[in-house]
Amino acid sequence: MREILEIQLGQCGNQTGTNFWEMICSEHGISSDGKYIGDNPVQLERTNVYFEESHTKRYVPRAVLIDLEASVIDTIRASPFGKLFRPENIVTGSTGAGNNWAKGYYTEGAELIDETLEITRKEIEKCDLLSGFQFTHSIGGGTGSGLGSLLIQKIREEYPDRMITTFSVLPSPKVSDTVVEPYNAVLSLHHLVENSDLTFAFDNEALYDICMNTLKIQGPVYSDLNKLISRVMSGITTSLRFPGQLNSDLRKLAVNMVPFPRLHFFMSGFAPLLHDSNKGFNSFKPHELISQMFSSNNMMVAADPRHGRYLTCATMLRGNISIQDSEKIINDYQNKNSDMFVDWIPNNTQIAVCDVPPAGMESSGTFIGNNTAIQGLFARIHEQFYSLFRRRAYVHWYSEEGMDDMEFTEAESNMNDLISEYMQYQNASLEESAEYYEDEQVEFDE
Repeated sequence: MREILEIQLGQCGNQTGTNFWEMICSEHGISSDGKYIGDNPVQLERTNVYFEESHTKRYVPRAVLIDLEASVIDTIRASPFGKLFRPENIVTGSTGAGNNWAKGYYTEGAELIDETLEITRKEIEKCDLLSGFQFTHSIGGGTGSGLGSLLIQKIREEYPDRMITTFSVLPSPKVSDTVVEPYNAVLSLHHLVENSDLTFAFDNEALYDICMNTLKIQGPVYSDLNKLISRVMSGITTSLRFPGQLNSDLRKLAVNMVPFPRLHFFMSGFAPLLHDSNKGFNSFKPHELISQMFSSNNMMVAADPRHGRYLTCATMLRGNISIQDSEKIINDYQNKNSDMFVDWIPNNTQIAVCDVPPAGMESSGTFIGNNTAIQGLFARIHEQFYSLFRRRAYVHWYSEEGMDDMEFTEAESNMNDLISEYMQYQNASLEESAEYYEDEQVEFDE
């Protein structure tokens, strides 16, 4: 078994993470008090990846919940699933980070870091073979971004050979809580580029659009958005939690998906997305699932994949689906839209099929794409960052916490480098890589 430790940070991270636990509990037949109530032996085969079985036959999530203020975690504790989590794995501060990255990284967050690392170490010691860490956080606020950056950095230093996966919610101008979101996001991305192995990006704007236009929810609230994220998280982790025709762990996924270490930011999609009133009228064949998954309307980030090219992509199909049919449909799609895939990475589409459908559905598909179009998202955040930073607006809130102006400049230049790297590989062609290979060969011969 390759265990995974989930770390939830801040308001967004804890709410999304709790939704994820509710969803995988229903898939594994585990009740809100940790008892097994399912009827399928497959459900228990790999529960050890995310759950630890106590001596009383109770399944306890391998999770650490952290927040710099207690209100959200108190709400989780009072919810039906609050009794699921181990009480000593919950860490709360008293002041909050006030939407300030520097507070989360340098002052308030730094006070909690030792306690958090101690709890994390205890959880790791209970594992037989830890595969890696899974973070859920948002990078627009203070705790998820500041304390998140600090914790990811510390864990990378202490466990350099373990995988770090993050499910990161990026800020968007249409759905903005605070004016300093661009600062927090750029400072966090600076750390994610260096320390994370896989980052699944979500964007409130895209999630709102899906809720409004596809699911026809009038006035969606955060719980609706969190459900969408947890659906994708459940789909991405399916091959880790259930036996299927293609079992993969985090490292296999990363090896297939990340051609260059810095380009590890993914767009994700989910199908079927339907309004409740339409559910009884559709039967989803593999080709319908796959065309929905690749559609820009189903992407969880506000970046259109048609404006970039796929370096790699992976599809996780669930339900009674033939793997041969799926491979044929995806190959046909790739041939038809060959200009959307780079030609210098052969076989860059991975397919995993799992027989166990998600709770309440007959079949589903989850899509992960490493597409160069995600640079549009970074460019948008950078533009907002630049318009604030050139006037030094709000910078004093950060310098008061002991932060240097140079950090802003460094983070900005790292972001610019990332955008230009995506541009470079978007425009690279097979001829260029052949020329490069010949040049290398000439040097080698000499």
